[in-house]
Amino acid sequence: MKQTHFAFFGLLLAAVLCAAQSATQNQNPDPSDPTSHGPNPSPVVALSLEPSETALPDAPGAQQSSSAEHSAASRPGNDAKQSDANAADQTTPPANTGARAGQQQPKRILGIMPNFRAVSAGAHPPPPTPKQSFIIATKNSFDYSSFVFVGVTSLLAEATNAHAQLGKGPGGFWNYYWRGYLDKTDGNYLVIFALPSILHQDERYYAKGEGGFWKRGIYAASRILITPDYHGNETFNASEIFGRGMAQGISLAYYPSGTRTASALSQKYAYALGRDALTNVFREFWPDIATHVLHRHP
Repeated sequence: MKQTHFAFFGLLLAAVLCAAQSATQNQNPDPSDPTSHGPNPSPVVALSLEPSETALPDAPGAQQSSSAEHSAASRPGNDAKQSDANAADQTTPPANTGARAGQQQPKRILGIMPNFRAVSAGAHPPPPTPKQSFIIATKNSFDYSSFVFVGVTSLLAEATNAHAQLGKGPGGFWNYYWRGYLDKTDGNYLVIFALPSILHQDERYYAKGEGGFWKRGIYAASRILITPDYHGNETFNASEIFGRGMAQGISLAYYPSGTRTASALSQKYAYALGRDALTNVFREFWPDIATHVLHRHP
């Protein structure tokens, strides 16, 4: 089962690397070319100033303008709308605030692959609350794409007879399926929610979005070992390393005795870490692939 998983992700990585290398060739425009444009500046937030700051005392119409603005602000319903907007901002902080132009991370890649853990390059959102981490873990576990993905890997495992004790045919497929789904789900809750909430680590993927191909690729893959804490400092990614290991320990309770060996567990553990590393690489280069290869917005 592990060999088929690695083959599946190996083909995916090869396709991504080829497309991304083509895309990164277009990332460094000639500065002498008047048609080339750099990244857009960060959006400027308009602040409402006091009347004394917006108009000089002797400016014609300053008092009338200030009175009109004050009247508009005090109209019934404006306070309630502003309170609702502030409450929404506090409960769901925008993950892509300050993101670089052309490097937006979508919620889904190609409308299928969930990308809820990604933060766009240049964005600096506040650390997630335990509730937000729980929601992300739940979305990753129960999204429709999760059922499809586990179905594909279970079909491959059943076809190659990865675990002979699980059988063949429809019955064998079901034996592979529910075990694979449990592997994915308990791993998500441990890595994304439980351990990060205890260790105060941010398990979202912060895209780099700039630099050479290999620099960005190594950065993306290394995020399984390095992650920011709640203060923005890079730390050892204990949530990922220990969380995936704990998930493998839990799997001893429902996998056949023939797969409860140290070798089999180490292979499953390596597969889980490799899958997460390749997923980060794919996330990192997706905006470039979407823009330069597929000619669409990510």
